[in-house]
Amino acid sequence: MNKNTASLYFTMSKFVDYLKTKQFYINLGIALGSVIVIFTLVFLSLGYYTRHGSGIPVPALVGTNIDKATELLDQQGFKYQIDSVYVVDKAPGTIIIQDPDAGTNVKESRTIYLTVVKSLAPPVALPDLTQDTYSTAVANIKNYGLKIGDTTYAHDIARDRVLQVKFAGQILTPGSKIPKGSRIDLVLGDGKGAAEVAVPDLVGQDFDAAKFVLSNSGLTLGTVTYGVITDSTKMVVQSQVPAKSDSTSKVSIGTRVNLTVVQKN
Repeated sequence: MNKNTASLYFTMSKFVDYLKTKQFYINLGIALGSVIVIFTLVFLSLGYYTRHGSGIPVPALVGTNIDKATELLDQQGFKYQIDSVYVVDKAPGTIIIQDPDAGTNVKESRTIYLTVVKSLAPPVALPDLTQDTYSTAVANIKNYGLKIGDTTYAHDIARDRVLQVKFAGQILTPGSKIPKGSRIDLVLGDGKGAAEVAVPDLVGQDFDAAKFVLSNSGLTLGTVTYGVITDSTKMVVQSQVPAKSDSTSKVSIGTRVNLTVVQKN
């Protein structure tokens, strides 16, 4: 064995002997303990800094009323920001969007963004529907955020052509402003063209019978002027305009006939 080999052997022997000593195990324990303490402190520091595990889930708010939602958010320590939008067929004050989503784990005091249905519908300008076919008018009405209400027919040479547009009983002109989501009524052509009918003699007839005659004659009940009525079952027609006469025997279909009604003795 040469001198270098002997020296290495002696050093290794001393190291192995050291590994068997009590001092080695004390130093090893101190080193391991130090590492554990350092990692623990780092972990706790990060947990405190990020508030890891201290968040709370965002409540489900979509579909609830804004007053109830904000009350709940206040109780749970959240902040909130509200935007509003008009949605047809949704109750005003209803939440339709929330961010973050329900169940998301967030910190207290986090701002929750809410979109709420507002109560006041924005006005829209009525498009020009006259001369449109019914199917074209329906498409235009939906594009403007409006709805189709009742449809009635009047004599016109073109079938299903829009003759008039009404809202709440009033005839509208193109450009008229009405609330978005409103239902508008259409008067359509029946394809029969213009026609005339004989003026019926309604004087002396019961009021209900007179209305029936007008309807079957293709005429329209106009203004009704009432006399002193104490029993609605005894109303008769006292006069009519236009009245049947030699000079006025026929009128156009759809003509309004005004009646004066009194109580039958």
